[in-house]
Amino acid sequence: MHYYKLNNKVLFSLKPYTLDNEITEDIAKKKRDVLYFLRKFNPKFSRNSFSISQPSQLYLKNEDLNLLRKDDAYKELVPYWIIRKIENREVVSVNTNYSDWQKSIIDRDFKKCLLVNPCSKPRLKVNDKFSINICGLGDVGGTLLTSLRLVGGDCISKIGIYDTDLNKVQRYEYETNQIFIKNKNFPDVVPVSTYKIFDCDMFVFCVASQVPPIGSEKHDVRMVQLDANSKILSIYAKLARSSNFKGIFAVISDPVDLLCKSALISSNTNKMGVYDFKGLLPEQIRGYGLGVMNARANYFAMQNVETKHYQNEGRAFGPHGNGLVIADSINNYNKRLSQELTKKTLAANLQVRKTGYKPYIAPAISSAALPIVETLRGNWHYSATFVGGVYMGARNRLNNTEIEIETLDIPSALVIELEKTYKMLGGML
Repeated sequence: MHYYKLNNKVLFSLKPYTLDNEITEDIAKKKRDVLYFLRKFNPKFSRNSFSISQPSQLYLKNEDLNLLRKDDAYKELVPYWIIRKIENREVVSVNTNYSDWQKSIIDRDFKKCLLVNPCSKPRLKVNDKFSINICGLGDVGGTLLTSLRLVGGDCISKIGIYDTDLNKVQRYEYETNQIFIKNKNFPDVVPVSTYKIFDCDMFVFCVASQVPPIGSEKHDVRMVQLDANSKILSIYAKLARSSNFKGIFAVISDPVDLLCKSALISSNTNKMGVYDFKGLLPEQIRGYGLGVMNARANYFAMQNVETKHYQNEGRAFGPHGNGLVIADSINNYNKRLSQELTKKTLAANLQVRKTGYKPYIAPAISSAALPIVETLRGNWHYSATFVGGVYMGARNRLNNTEIEIETLDIPSALVIELEKTYKMLGGML
């Protein structure tokens, strides 16, 4: 191991770096703060930084599905005091192929911010409340707003609302602020202008150009929206770039996972069409679509005695749509039961549409409102984050050293299914 100090912060690496202030291990281990692990990855397929959750992640050759797999290898190669730091989630992986990696370390203060650093606004402690701006007040956006007003009082200070239809803005400002009961905290709901839309800790994109009408179920209704929604999203992704936005850019609109990648590309492409890495970081963008797939899988699992264990043992992976992988159990994976649950979960969207209604209540709450609140609380939840060039849905959380993806002892049969999905997502955009 090689150890360095940068502005009183300790860095270490497996390979030597040409940094001025190299220090000994004895000096490094006396530092009680967060450690920064330096490595070089291709920035098109890796994040600027992420939380190290197991020693094997120090030896990754690239970011891929191995981030989801529990691996006890390499422990004997890592000093015990660093292993303890990893167990306490006090080690951050930093990709030095990002041009401003040193500045990003200097500007960080994990005691002040739970979100991507440096923060849009400094905070005194991790549990300070956050501000959210919602863009788009259609069926999903309106339901999301109402839900956040109800359940987000402990972690949300203010919810800004924006829509091109000013009547919608006025309506929701009136109605949601009239949701009240004595002695309970509710975040204020306030209209925001285009110029203030990124003056927040989390921006939530809920705009849909046109939701396919009832009767168009012959095609994947989510994919039908990709082209039109990505064009709208591009406007806001570029605005986030010009605003130097440092918070979370959350995508709710369909198809969630592909729109996340679209936002990343648009934000980092300059006016000359060159991808210059000067926009949103990959880890700033996250997609909220998998939560409802987990909820639907649980709904169907509880109807069958063979699959009731899903609630405690099961997991959902992948996109909000085709490519979804439902595992009935991580402890005792059954391929047949898992595939049956996956099929039913994928069809649930169409079953609602057969009733003559568009399905948006469960998605707005189970995919968006509840996971967003859990994100801000630093709890485990389902969302899509950047994994080696694609946005892959899995359980994750934001801890004091950024995104931690849940690692599991994944059965080999399930690994095969996940690899199919990962490859599919990688070839779609």
